[in-house]
Amino acid sequence: MKKELINTIEQGMLGILNNEQLAKLHEVLELSFTMFAENRGDSQQSNDELLKLFLSAKQVEGCSERSLKYYRTTLSKMIVKIDKSVRQVETNDIRAYISDYENESNAGKVTLDNIRRIISSFFAWLEDENYIVKSPARRIHKIRVGKTVKDVYSDEELEQMRDTCTNLRDLAIIDVLSSTGIRVGELVNLNIADVDFEKRECVVMGKGNKQRKVYFDARTKIHLYEYIASRHDETKALFVSLNNPHNRLSIRGIETILHKVGSNLKSTKVHPHKFRRTLATKAIDKGMPIEQVQVLLGHSQIDTTLRYAMVNQNNVKASHHKYIGWFKSKFVEMFGNIEDRTKLALVAPLHTDRADIKMLSIDSYITTD
Repeated sequence: MKKELINTIEQGMLGILNNEQLAKLHEVLELSFTMFAENRGDSQQSNDELLKLFLSAKQVEGCSERSLKYYRTTLSKMIVKIDKSVRQVETNDIRAYISDYENESNAGKVTLDNIRRIISSFFAWLEDENYIVKSPARRIHKIRVGKTVKDVYSDEELEQMRDTCTNLRDLAIIDVLSSTGIRVGELVNLNIADVDFEKRECVVMGKGNKQRKVYFDARTKIHLYEYIASRHDETKALFVSLNNPHNRLSIRGIETILHKVGSNLKSTKVHPHKFRRTLATKAIDKGMPIEQVQVLLGHSQIDTTLRYAMVNQNNVKASHHKYIGWFKSKFVEMFGNIEDRTKLALVAPLHTDRADIKMLSIDSYITTD
């Protein structure tokens, strides 16, 4: 590639330079390309070293191995694509990278904002550690994500899932997820010793290596106990594979089990995270304080809890009738049902400069169901 490029440049200068000048041009080009290649190698090595130091800092802060892998993959792709030292990266380089990523991968806004957040974290760390003067990601603002109402599992769907389970383990997994609302990563890390059947609670290790207690109902207690009693292995993990050597189930293993349950239902897509959202929504709908739901789910920020919980629209409608649409019920209580409402008018004095009293149709005050 280097020889071809040098030859192309020399061919373009044949009619302008003499032989002596062409020889000097060849010498300069050879030296320049060699220096560029060396600097590029040093730059790449420096990028790799800085990325390694950043990941080490994140590990010390308590990031999980899964999060570190996501950081490493995201930043490595960015470094390769921009193809320059991170010390020389500019704001427009990052903007162009995110834009190209969206066009090439057809990624959603949530994914793009996650990438932006990770890149911003990396360059903010470089600034804090004095590797760069100012983060080029400062002027790249949060990507707006459209809010969609995500559905939750109904009681009927949960019962159908239980009915399709062909073994005690899968039934216990459905019950634990729906009753506790724990993350799938927390589920696979549970050990039998973490479960207190007497108090119907268990201790999970959440994000940032933070422990918390979660609770399960009586049905979950029964199914979980029956599953553990049916096992004959010595594995300490709560959920293991059905066949020897009965290894601890992975996140992928749980997702495969739930996908199989969902394929049997045909009408419902089953995903572990949806159980978590279902628990949060039902807890809030039944009057559980949002602060307690936050503790139950292990969220450090209450805003995260509010994003999880989708308020039931039927409850919103009932509350509207209760607190806002009270006039109709009050009117019927006072005057009874009047068939010909067009003949009835409500006298309402208005705060105007006029001395008269305006007659308003009662239909403008009474809202229909």
